Amino acid sequence: METPKASEERSNIDWDNITNSQIDHLISEYIHSEKYRRVLHLRLVDGYTYERIADEMLMSVRQIKNIVSKAEAKLFKHL
Repeated sequence: METPKASEERSNIDWDNITNSQIDHLISEYIHSEKYRRVLHLRLVDGYTYERIADEMLMSVRQIKNIVSKAEAKLFKHL
């Protein structure tokens, strides 16, 4: 479950003004795990659903949601 602070940080980000290349750059710069980078890229840049990512990465949907949540929290610190 996400914390209220994380939820507030997400709502303050103007996603309409952030390009996919900017998101990709942030992922490359701040996410060090290859697996986390791949999952976050599929979710934020390619727009895959959690289910599709889980199928592609051979992981559970819960694992994917956990990875996305942790990795997004890292990225939001730098926006």
